[in-house]
Parts: sequence; C-alpha cells; structure tokens
Amino acid sequence: MIEQALETIEVELAILYRRITNRKHGNLDRSAYLLLHQIHANGAAGVKALADEFRLDVSTVSRQTAALEKKGYVIRIPDPADGRAYSLQISELGKQELAASKKSRTERIGRLIRDWSEEEKEIFGRLLARLNRTFD
Repeated sequence: MIEQALETIEVELAILYRRITNRKHGNLDRSAYLLLHQIHANGAAGVKALADEFRLDVSTVSRQTAALEKKGYVIRIPDPADGRAYSLQISELGKQELAASKKSRTERIGRLIRDWSEEEKEIFGRLLARLNRTFD
C-alpha cells in the first residue's frame, strides 16, 4: 500500500512538472520567474548566492541572469569592496514583468482548482510547501 502511494506521487509529480514547464506565462519562463521572485522577495543577490539557493551551477545562473539583464529585468549593483563582484537587483521593468507573470500563473491555477474547497486548497498548499522544504 505504501509503495503504491509512493508510485502514485512519483508519477503525478512527473506529470505536473511536464505540464507546468511546457508553458510560458507572459514574457517569463520558469527560470526567469524564479530568479526574479527570489531577488524581489529577498533583495539584491550575487550569482553565487542565487546558484546556491537553487542548487544550480554558477555558470547556469550566470547565463540566466545575463539574459534577465539584457532584457532590463535586473541591474548590476557593483560591490564597493571588490570591483569584480556585483549583486543583481530587480528593476522596475522586472517588477512589472514579475507581477504580470505571477497574476497569469495564479489565475491559471485558480481556474484549474476552482472546484476545490478552500480547505483543500490550503491543505494542498501546505503539503507542497512541506515537500519543497524537504529538498533543503
């Protein structure tokens, strides 16, 4: 019985991942959305700190943040103590794109689970947050 539950969870997570990652919401793909969300929620951050947060290679995050910078979604803030180092701060345009993407994503999820009770939505949210915290 426990094995069946684990198999169900594994397959359903794989399906969910596929369905979520195959869609772009507004001008932001998943990686751009998460990076902008992290910077907006926690303040300016360096590429290494962002890579550590998402458990990615620095080179991967560097490419992703370079794309965000090129689009004007983030700006570099030089480190006064080290001329080579910098942090990334979300720009006004980045804030606007993040808000639009978040609205689109939230509305989509709202439509998908509109028939769920408020209790079911709260329980599901708590369980997803708990699952995500277990990866830390």
